[in-house]
Amino acid sequence: MMKILLQSAVIAGMFGLSLASAQAGETLDRVMKNKVLVEVTDQAYPPFSYLNDKGEMDGFDIDVSKEVAKRLGVGYKVETPSWAIITAGNWKGRWDICVCSMTPTTERAQVLDFVNEYYAAPAVIVVNSDNTDIKGAADLNGKKVGAEAGTTYEKYIQKQLVIEVPGQPTVKPDFPFDNAEVVPYDSEDTAFQDLALGSGKRLDAIVSGYMTAKDRVEKSNGKFKIVGDSLYAEPIWVSVDKGDKEWEARIKEIFQAMHDDGTLKNISEKWVGKDISTKP
Repeated sequence: MMKILLQSAVIAGMFGLSLASAQAGETLDRVMKNKVLVEVTDQAYPPFSYLNDKGEMDGFDIDVSKEVAKRLGVGYKVETPSWAIITAGNWKGRWDICVCSMTPTTERAQVLDFVNEYYAAPAVIVVNSDNTDIKGAADLNGKKVGAEAGTTYEKYIQKQLVIEVPGQPTVKPDFPFDNAEVVPYDSEDTAFQDLALGSGKRLDAIVSGYMTAKDRVEKSNGKFKIVGDSLYAEPIWVSVDKGDKEWEARIKEIFQAMHDDGTLKNISEKWVGKDISTKP
């Protein structure tokens, strides 16, 4: 019986090794064979990714991922499932890359591989302009605070956020409030629509990325305002499905070249007005 068990274990191990070997380079092989890079991103996260007036996806992340496709010598396609589905991993070949303003976390690192950082951005609080109660994070105590489901912003409101970047010390932000009620949304668009109804009607505040919040505030005709200091600094990384080191190496190579030749800087200045890109 022991011999049979040992033989089974050896066979299983050999199968596992052969399976891992077969998967090496699978994504790069698929992209080059199909001659298209499939990007997955958020549909409503301006100025990084959003539907423009022509009904086409546009923004900082879209331009960056299109450039990746160009340097691979293939076509480009973008898909926009919910953020919770993107961050759940196990893509099974549906998508090749997520240039989608994602922050590494302990939970996400279990199901996705983080390849390289490409920009950094602070998280902030947004309130309705009629709000006089919330001036900073400490004032979120007991408030209804909106965030897109599955984001670091939701985790922050829940006081569960841990930023775990490969090769870097783990960072846990300060949470200067006792308890806030998180109100999750499938899209930030809906959250801001609810906040626009007035302070306290459906939401008291929203936690969002500064660049996106700034864009929404400027286009709101005075409905919203950003309050307080930055909550935490978000390192934004490119992510891929787990287990393909050859694909990750090729992506790192491309982003390094994009940084070195100024492409990331130019795209950043186009969409944000300044260079927020970081060295891969």
